[in-house]
Amino acid sequence: VLSAQTEAPFYEEWWFLLVMALSSLILILLVVFALVLHGQSKKYKNCSAGKTISNMEESVTLDNGGFTALELNSRHLNI
Repeated sequence: VLSAQTEAPFYEEWWFLLVMALSSLILILLVVFALVLHGQSKKYKNCSAGKTISNMEESVTLDNGGFTALELNSRHLNI
């Protein structure tokens, strides 16, 4: 009974403090990682507005007789 009273509580043991420190570090790193990803997604949303217009123009030019379609048509006519 006396030995139980002289022992330190579990939250003062070295292993518990180590586990809590590592858990806190992992939690902080996850929060920082989430904030960085959130900031980058906002940056790409702002930059992608001009890119969608150019991608649509490229797809329209390829669909309306681009180089590949013209090359395939000329091969078919030569045979």
